[in-house]
Amino acid sequence: MSIPTPHINAKKEDFAKTVLMPGDPLRAKYIAENFLTDAVLVNNVRGVQGYTGYYNGKRVSVMASGMGMPSIGIYSYELFNFYDVENIIRIGSAGAISEELKLRDIVIAMSASYNSIYAKQFDLPGTYAPCASYSLLKKAVDEAEKQGLCYKVGNILSNDLFYDDSASTLKWQKMGVLAVEMESAALYMNAARAGKNALCICTISDCLFNSDACTAQERQNSFTQMMKLALEIA
Repeated sequence: MSIPTPHINAKKEDFAKTVLMPGDPLRAKYIAENFLTDAVLVNNVRGVQGYTGYYNGKRVSVMASGMGMPSIGIYSYELFNFYDVENIIRIGSAGAISEELKLRDIVIAMSASYNSIYAKQFDLPGTYAPCASYSLLKKAVDEAEKQGLCYKVGNILSNDLFYDDSASTLKWQKMGVLAVEMESAALYMNAARAGKNALCICTISDCLFNSDACTAQERQNSFTQMMKLALEIA
C-alpha cells in the first residue's frame, strides 16, 4: 500500500514518532488546541482529525482512533507500518469494573483481556495475551507518581460490545480486571506484530457497579490529567 492510505491523507513526514490516540476526534482537536504549539491539521479523512505540533519542545502527534477494535486496528496499523510511527499511546475513557476505582481515576493498562476474534488473524497455536510496552508503562507510572495522580496499573477488558445483552462484563471483576473499554487489545496486538510500542491510559468515565457517570462534554474536555500524563511521556 502506498501513502496516502485509504484512511490517512498525510505525507510520511507529517507524523511525529509518537502519536497520542483518543477515540473521539473532538478530543484530538481539544488536545491540539490547548496543549500543543504550532499544531497543524495533517489528516481529516472521514472527520478523523490528526494534528502534529510541539509539547514543551517535543514533536508530538495526536489523532483519533474512532470506536472499537476494528477502527483502532486500521489507524494503528497504518501509522505503525506506513508512517513509521514508533509509539502510540491510547488516551481514552473506560468503565470501572473494580470497586476500588472512582470517576476520573486513571488506569494504566499493563495488559488487555478481550472477547474479540482480532487475534485469529495471526494464526497462533494458543491464546495470545496482549501487553503494553514496558518502556512506556514504566515511564507512565513514574510520571503518575511524580504528579501525585490517583491511578491503578493492571489488566483491562477490551470489549466488542457496548450494549451487552448478556450483561456479563462484571464477571471479569472476579479475575481482577480493573475496567472495560473497546480498543486496547487490538492496539497492543498491532504494536507487537509491527515491533513497535503501545500503551493505553484511560480515565474512568463511568462505573458499572453504580450509576456514576461523566457527561459526553466532560469526557471530551475534562480528562486533562490523563492528557498531560501522556504528553509528558511522549
